[in-house]
Amino acid sequence: MLYLAQVQKKGFLGKTGLRLLAYRKSAYTWRLVGESEDIVANEASGWSEGVLLLVELSRDRQVRSVEEATGWILETIDRCLSQGVGPEAIERELEGVENWRHSLTLQSQELSRQRVELEARRDQLQELEEKLKAEQRRLEAIAKQLRSQMDS
Repeated sequence: MLYLAQVQKKGFLGKTGLRLLAYRKSAYTWRLVGESEDIVANEASGWSEGVLLLVELSRDRQVRSVEEATGWILETIDRCLSQGVGPEAIERELEGVENWRHSLTLQSQELSRQRVELEARRDQLQELEEKLKAEQRRLEAIAKQLRSQMDS
């Protein structure tokens, strides 16, 4: 797995460590490492403290390759800026996302309100249905009583 890491010198023995900062999830997606994670890597001893590196780690966390990340970072920034992904574009995108989230919240509230109304109407209909059934039974009883009076 590919990581963006920062060189850190450790203790008086001069052991070189790498603080893993982010990892590549897919070709164009990176995620920050949840909690700072450090590994000892003699392969990074030739770089100064604070330098950013691209580090390929095996599944068992052994360093496969190390290269300076400066070129990659500059290329990534250049690609983003040439595609119009600057601070203003990101701000506009964030505003769009916020507007979309607000719209979804309003829609959700409206749906909840409609659901409550429908439940109230359903309850009213059930109540009316029960009243109609009671009225029907009362009318049937009256009709039965009238028939029995007519037969007598």
